[in-house]
Amino acid sequence: MPPFVAGVLVFVTSAAILVLEILAGRLLAPYVGDTLETYTAIIGTVLTGIAVGTWAGGRLADRRDPRQLIGPLLVVGGLLAVSSVPIVRAVGNVGGSELERSMLLCLLAFFPMAAVLSAVSPAVVKLQLDDLGRTGQIVGRYSALSTAGAVIGTFLAGFVLIEAARTSALVIVTGALVVGLGVVMWLWLDRLRLRSGAIVAVLALGTLSLGATVGNGCEHETTYHCARIETDPANPSGRALWLDTLRHSYVDLDDPTYLEFAYTKGLAAAIDGTQPEGEALDSVHLGGAGYTMPRWLGATRQGSTSVVLEIDQGLVDLVADELDPPDGPGFEVRIGDARLLVADLPDGSADVVVGDAFGGLAVPWHLTTEEFVTQVHRVLRPTGVYAANVIDGNDLRFLRAEVATLRSVFADVAVVAPAATFAGLQRSNLVVLASDLPISLDRLDLAVGAAGLDHQVLTGAELDALVAGAPVLTDDFAPVDQYLLDASNRPRT
Repeated sequence: MPPFVAGVLVFVTSAAILVLEILAGRLLAPYVGDTLETYTAIIGTVLTGIAVGTWAGGRLADRRDPRQLIGPLLVVGGLLAVSSVPIVRAVGNVGGSELERSMLLCLLAFFPMAAVLSAVSPAVVKLQLDDLGRTGQIVGRYSALSTAGAVIGTFLAGFVLIEAARTSALVIVTGALVVGLGVVMWLWLDRLRLRSGAIVAVLALGTLSLGATVGNGCEHETTYHCARIETDPANPSGRALWLDTLRHSYVDLDDPTYLEFAYTKGLAAAIDGTQPEGEALDSVHLGGAGYTMPRWLGATRQGSTSVVLEIDQGLVDLVADELDPPDGPGFEVRIGDARLLVADLPDGSADVVVGDAFGGLAVPWHLTTEEFVTQVHRVLRPTGVYAANVIDGNDLRFLRAEVATLRSVFADVAVVAPAATFAGLQRSNLVVLASDLPISLDRLDLAVGAAGLDHQVLTGAELDALVAGAPVLTDDFAPVDQYLLDASNRPRT
C-alpha cells in the first residue's frame, strides 16, 4: 500500500470515530439528557472501544494478511455506525437511572463501532513495516496521523456539522462514507468477490434503510438541546417547553402572570418578598427558555426591563417562532455563555438577577462558583437580590455548598423549598436568595404564601445548621454534577 493511501486511511478512520463520538451526545440527549454523566459514559466507552480494537486489530494483523482485513473492517465499522441510530431509538426508553441507561446505550451503540474501526490502524501499519530499521519512524508517523484525524474530526463535528444538519443524518452519512471507503479498499486490496459483494450490498442497504426510517426522537435540534413544545391539554393557551428529557418552561400565551411550576412561583415570591411592592425593576436572567419570568415581571411590574442571557441561538429561534416572546425596548436577549456575558454588564445595573440555567438537572458548574457570584454581586444594586433556581435532594450536598458560596459574597441568604426536601425525603427545585440587605423572614413567608406555595423558608440559625462544614465552590473546585449523585453513584429519585 502506498504510504499516502495508508496515511489517508488512518487519518479518515480516526476522524470518523471522533465525529461519531461527538454526535453520540446529541443522539443520546433525548433519552438520557445532556449531562456530564452522559458525556463521561460516551468518552469512556469509545476510548475502551479504541483500546480493545487497536489491541485486537494488531493481533489479527499478525495472523492474517492485512490486505484481507482492511476493507471488511471498514465496511463492518461503517455499518455499526449507521446501526447506532436505530439501536439508540429502540433501547433509549428502557428502565433504570439515566447513568445506567447512558452506559447501556453507549455499550450497545458505540463500543462496537469504535472497536472495529480502531482495528484498521494496526492493520495498515503492519503493511508499512517493510524495514525494521524504520519501525519507530513508521509507527510514530501513523500514530501522529491518527491523532490528527481525531483532532480534525472533533473540530469538524463540534464547530461545523452539528449546526449544518440533523444528528441522525450526520451519523448515517458518516457511516455510509466509511462503508464506501471500505468497499473501495476491499476491491483494491483483496478483490472483493461477487458473493461477498452481494452480501455487503444487502447489509449496507438494510442498515441504511433501518437507520433512516426509525422514528426520530428529536423534534427540534438546537445547538445544545433536543427541544419540543407541547400544548397543555388542560389549557389551550398553555405551552410546555421540553429540553432533552426535562420540562423546562411553561408559558400561558394569554396570561403572562400565570406560573405553572413551583420554582417559578418561588422565584416570583423571592422578588416580591425582597423588592418594593409594585415598582418597576431592572432584571437580568441567566437562561431564557420560554421567558416565563420576564413575561411575569413585565405584566406585574409595568415598566420593568429584562436582559436575558441565553447560550442557545436555536432555542431562541424556536421560542420566537412558537411562543410569542416579549418585545419592545424593555426586553433584550443576548446570545452567549452567561459567565462571559455577565462580565460585560455595568456595575449596579440590576435590581434582580434570576439564575435559571441548567444542563440536565445541574446548574452549569461555572455559574455556581464564588468568582461568578462575585460578578453577579457587582451587577446588582445595593438593594438588589440574586434569586437562583437549583435542584437537589437527599443530603443536599450541592445546595449546602452553593449557600456557603453565596454567603461568602452576600450579607444574607435564604432558601425556599418543600419541607420534605429539607428533610432529605425528596429531590425538588429549591429557590436560593442572596442579598446585601437583611432578608425579612416574615415578608418572605407572606410572599411564599401569596404565591400559593406550601414551602418552608430557611434563614438564620436553621440555615447555619444546614450549611455547617459545606465547602465554598470555586473555579478550581466545583463538583456540581457529582454532588447530585448519591453514595451508590445513582441519580437521586
